[in-house]
Amino acid sequence: MINRRSFLGATGLAFLGLQRYTLAEEAAGRVIEPFGPLLKDPKGILDLPEGFSYKVLATRGETMADGFKVPGQADGMAAFAGPDGKVVLVCNHELGLEMSAMGPFEDNTKLSEKIDKGLCFDAGIDGKEPFFGGTSNLVFDPTTGEKTSHFLSLVGTDRNCAGGAMPWGAWITCEEPGDMITERGQKHGWCFEVKATTTPGIQKPVALKALGRFRHEAVALDPKTGILYLTEDRGDGLLYRFLPEVKNDFSKGKLQALSIADKPSADLRNYDPEAKWPTANTALKAKWIDLSDIESPKDDLRMRGFESGAARFARGEGIHLVGDSFYIACTDGGPKHRGQIFRLVPSGEVDKEDTLELFLQPEESDLLTNGDNLCPAPWGGIVVCEDLVDPTFSPAAHVRCVTPEGKVFTLARNPEEGEFAGCCFSPDGKWFFVNLQTRGLTVAVTGPWEKA
Repeated sequence: MINRRSFLGATGLAFLGLQRYTLAEEAAGRVIEPFGPLLKDPKGILDLPEGFSYKVLATRGETMADGFKVPGQADGMAAFAGPDGKVVLVCNHELGLEMSAMGPFEDNTKLSEKIDKGLCFDAGIDGKEPFFGGTSNLVFDPTTGEKTSHFLSLVGTDRNCAGGAMPWGAWITCEEPGDMITERGQKHGWCFEVKATTTPGIQKPVALKALGRFRHEAVALDPKTGILYLTEDRGDGLLYRFLPEVKNDFSKGKLQALSIADKPSADLRNYDPEAKWPTANTALKAKWIDLSDIESPKDDLRMRGFESGAARFARGEGIHLVGDSFYIACTDGGPKHRGQIFRLVPSGEVDKEDTLELFLQPEESDLLTNGDNLCPAPWGGIVVCEDLVDPTFSPAAHVRCVTPEGKVFTLARNPEEGEFAGCCFSPDGKWFFVNLQTRGLTVAVTGPWEKA
């Protein structure tokens, strides 16, 4: 049996004023089940607590309103308020060239017969197959719990992993290319803006090259300052921020990387069990260093940044603003490679130091393993999707929750192998959306959220 005490007693949770866990607190009920235990789904799709229910909104391969197929590998996602009370989900599809069978087209070689090539970022040249990663927009009616429309909104990009919602009704989708040094002519590793529209149609792709070229994962905006924070899904990746010349315009500005003020080129991955640094609940002073040659034709931006003093992270993935802090999931950090979650508190001024803190690093736990996408919860806590880098850590992936008071509980379980991704709530907080990536499903969950 996996030992929860190791997780709760050794690591602690230090966000939103949470106190460190102790064994006594665990015994007093800090690990909770506000919704009750998970019940086995007779359909084998999603295990939920009593009183909760789900609806499958999209299934890989089914026909959408525009005649294209629902693409596979659904990953990062956000929910936007649409017209007439509708909700618009903008969903990434983490598709590479080798996954053509899961793409939106019946015949990828005849793309020109289906869409204007100007709407495909990489349509393929010299007879090469087009890229078919991108995004889809799903329109949902929260009063009926039904999908009203679903269509392709971006195509021709590579492995759109996660991204971030912008307050003006747009989703920044991020490429995480399998091959950064491509011989095809068109380079990948960019971010793109997609409108959360209910009007079907593929949107013209414009690479936001000022945000740098690397294996992007997710982005999060600080609406007060207009600064955009970006994660990199590499085992030796950096944490970036972008200072726009004009607020909310990502076409021009300065790209920087986080550095620990008194420890240049710090390794925050904590792979060495003897090093024991950084430790949970220890505030680190963070500064930001300028980066050059950010389009990185040699795919060496992270290495040059590290040599210049930037800190190294273990596969930065989900990032989200909760209150006054950003929470960042590093999927396989820590001595056991079970993942880490960092907390970044911006100073609010560009030239002042920020604060970085490792507040969660599970060692041996059935409570949280390999956190990936994350989002705020309506009750003030945080929701985390599990990826399960090593399935031996846990028999199934879960969606975990942490309340503002520091209590931890499980929301859902995927009874089959495969990660959760794209967690987000409807604007009114009554519906929870999530992707079961390997199984090719997008589901909507509702229930007695007030119990949290």
